[in-house]
Amino acid sequence: MQTTSYKGTDKVLVGFILAVLTFWLFANSMMNVSPVMIDSLWIDANTMNIAVSLAALFSGIFIVVIGGLADSIGRVKIFRIGLYLAIAGSLLVGLSPKGSFAIPMLLVGRALQGLSAAFVMPTSLGMIKIFWEGKERQRAISLWSIGTFGGSGLSSLTGGIIASSLGWRWIFFFAVIVAIIALLMTKELPENKREEAGKYKIDWGGIIVFMIAMIALQIFITKGNDLGWTSWITIVLVAITIVFGYLFIHIEKRVPFAFVDFGLFKNKVFTGATLANFFINGTAGLLIVSLTLMQRGAQFTAMEAGLLTLGFAITVILFIRAGEKLLQKFGAKKPIIWGALIISVAIILLMQTQIMTGDYVVLAVIAYSLFGLGLAFFATPATDAALSNLPDNQAGSGAGIFKMASSLGTSFGVAIAAGIYTAVVTRTEPIAWLSDIIGFVGRQDNVLVRQGAMLGLAFCLLLAILVIITVVALIPDKKKQE
Repeated sequence: MQTTSYKGTDKVLVGFILAVLTFWLFANSMMNVSPVMIDSLWIDANTMNIAVSLAALFSGIFIVVIGGLADSIGRVKIFRIGLYLAIAGSLLVGLSPKGSFAIPMLLVGRALQGLSAAFVMPTSLGMIKIFWEGKERQRAISLWSIGTFGGSGLSSLTGGIIASSLGWRWIFFFAVIVAIIALLMTKELPENKREEAGKYKIDWGGIIVFMIAMIALQIFITKGNDLGWTSWITIVLVAITIVFGYLFIHIEKRVPFAFVDFGLFKNKVFTGATLANFFINGTAGLLIVSLTLMQRGAQFTAMEAGLLTLGFAITVILFIRAGEKLLQKFGAKKPIIWGALIISVAIILLMQTQIMTGDYVVLAVIAYSLFGLGLAFFATPATDAALSNLPDNQAGSGAGIFKMASSLGTSFGVAIAAGIYTAVVTRTEPIAWLSDIIGFVGRQDNVLVRQGAMLGLAFCLLLAILVIITVVALIPDKKKQE
């Protein structure tokens, strides 16, 4: 590592926090304002589902390789490029016109926003570890983490307030302003990189093959209902996913500088924690489904729907340190399971779409608060389980794959949950078997919306259950580990 006498300042730390907020607070808010954007841009719901999930997809694909590249050519350089990408992506989304040009501008903008997160996240955290020491470093990491978790928790509310008062485009214009401020506040940073700079090799073959497989799978999930599940295009998409997925595994097992080290998955605890992380992040799909339900089914504004999620932000911020305490007392397994169980309860509450709006609002407020609490219980124990069981020479690769699992889980969880919702909503009549089992009271003109939300949320519940199954099967109890 290059030596430097520079010590991190609060000014730079605020710049780092603002940088991560461009993604977690502003770009993430599309989960709430997507119904407003659909109406404004005249695009279909399936295309919007692709746009919403695309940012997390690109973040997940590139976050590992960008972290290694930054170590080699310079973290400040990569960090600044990330902010420029955030500016470009936010401008493309914010300036998307109505009609045919909306789709390419929106999709490219979202891809750039995801890339910006892949550039900003590992570099900002890496520089905190370099330029801060001891208790100051712990404080800096805590504040940085609050920026990511708090930003995510407040994104629906913030997006709703801005969309309802100034218009949804201003969400992304504010993101541009925040990115510019972050650039100015971090101007004093000295460049830093590994001493053996220039030796880092990028696994372009693996990256390209993996990206093709993931994009094909994403299009299959989000557009399959429109295209027809048995149409030739859909079949080709499945074939591309399988073939390129196989090629990816084949390539990664043979190149010496693979960006996904499959050898890490020989460690059962790492595998269990990473899979659990993938599944738990997939439950983020509950946000887009439930918030769309409130706007389409109950005619809430984006701001009114966003207000329901305030408890999510409060609990995740207040209890994020609780996961650390639980880890110290019980080990990783129990807090992860408790977190998943709490999230399961939250999803079950949100699935009660058959009741009247007033009653549902009460359940939703409780559910979002529980969702934040469950994530707070889960975060630190899962991260510790994944990384503390790896040798030092694999810690960097393991952290990258763990972060990738977070982003890809969010991307596919949102895409599948929203895809199920959209597939039901576009039917011509309600699902008979579901109506026979559950009586939907009140208005009957929105039953399709309520059924779609119920089934989309059921998928999220399945993901939470998979977390528990994975952890029980792969992560030992604290006593066994000792």
